[in-house]
Amino acid sequence: QVQLVESGGGLVQAGGSLRLSCAASGRTFSLYAMGWFRQAPGKEREFVAAISSSSSTTSYPDSVKGRFTISRDNAKNTVYLQMNSLKPEDTAVYYCAKYPTTVAFSGSSPNYWGQGTQVTVSS
Repeated sequence: QVQLVESGGGLVQAGGSLRLSCAASGRTFSLYAMGWFRQAPGKEREFVAAISSSSSTTSYPDSVKGRFTISRDNAKNTVYLQMNSLKPEDTAVYYCAKYPTTVAFSGSSPNYWGQGTQVTVSS
C-alpha cells in the first residue's frame, strides 16, 4: 500500500507563487510516474502535471503550461509542484497521484491518490 501526503497549500494573492510537496511511502517511488490533479468546487477533477520516473518526461495542460513546474527527488520519495503567476481560477484542492507506469500523460490513470491540499488564490 502506498501513502501519499501533500503539503504546502494555502492562501496566496494573484500573481504569487506556491510550492506543493507530496511525500510518498514505500520503496518503489523511483520506479513510477507521479502526477498532480486539482478539483475546484462544482467541477470535475482535472489533470495538472505528470513526471516520469526518471524525470526525463513531463506533461502539462495548456492551462498551466509555462506557469507550473513538476519535479521529483527520488532520494526523498517526494514530488513537487512549483506554481507561479497564480490566478484565481487556480483555486482548487490539489491532489498528488501515483501511476502504475514509468511514464504518464493527461489521459493516464493513477492508481493511488493523496488526500489533497487546498490552494486558494485571491484576486
